[in-house]
Amino acid sequence: MLSDRNVLVYLFTGFLESGKSTFINDTLRDPDFNEGERNLLLCFEEGEVEYDHSYLKKHCNTDVVYVDSFEQVTLEYLEQLDTMYAPDRVIVEFNGTWPVTQFLDMEMPLDWMVVQIVATVDAGTFMNYVTNMKSLMYEQLVHAEMIIFNRCDESTKKSFLRGNIKAMNRNAQIIYEDIYGNVNQLAEDDLPFDVSKDALVIEDDDYGLWYMDALEHPTKYEHKQLTIKGIAFHTEQFGKPIIALGRYAMVCCEDDTSFIGIGVLDGDTSGIEDGDWVVVSGRVQVDYDDESNMDYISLVNADISSCEALKDPLVYFN
Repeated sequence: MLSDRNVLVYLFTGFLESGKSTFINDTLRDPDFNEGERNLLLCFEEGEVEYDHSYLKKHCNTDVVYVDSFEQVTLEYLEQLDTMYAPDRVIVEFNGTWPVTQFLDMEMPLDWMVVQIVATVDAGTFMNYVTNMKSLMYEQLVHAEMIIFNRCDESTKKSFLRGNIKAMNRNAQIIYEDIYGNVNQLAEDDLPFDVSKDALVIEDDDYGLWYMDALEHPTKYEHKQLTIKGIAFHTEQFGKPIIALGRYAMVCCEDDTSFIGIGVLDGDTSGIEDGDWVVVSGRVQVDYDDESNMDYISLVNADISSCEALKDPLVYFN
């Protein structure tokens, strides 16, 4: 017999002390979020912020359960919790060292449905994690629909944070919060090129910053003459042969990279083979993609010529 229950599951990921507990506490106490539903808070780790169980039970209709090991999280265990607490919503505070992908792939009780995945990141420690534990960070962030950078201040480099996140998870919404938890509208970092000019030459080391800025603000570059270096691949767009021009950004390790680039819609490609390094100079054209519901840039009236490969081909965002 089919049930008419719908148990909404909210998954919060991120490393220990990244602000998950604080964000969950604030969310549960928000009257716009909590309108009397029965909540089950599953804590897969104990953070620096402790939950007031009696307050959450009395004022937020929330039961708190701690889970000690990932092996404990089975369908049978979750079904036991479902029977015991009969929640309308489940909030999961995930452990920063556990595999998010494996959790999402596991079978859940019939009525449970993951509806949102939110990741929290301490802006002050992000650089250290990217440098030393990128694969672990990738696992925590790759599925998130919203990524919240907290503890931001005037020294926070927005372009560095945004660039690394977009290489891992292009569709994630990014929010910046200050040390008081207020949404912080950080000023845009100064770009290493002058976007007011009609002609731009993107230096090799600036490719990552340029690409992410063009991804978010394509109309800023419309009609400009752009010269840029990258790897060429033959492909098609709407049945017409074009060149995909771009470079590889490291996602979680050197063996896992993502090609980030743009289309070159015309130009002489004779002698250009897939994987060749080329310099392209062309005019920026902005079009709308119905599938992704966003504008994107391409190059037209392009001049394409071969060049030497870069010694370090990977893209960086600082």
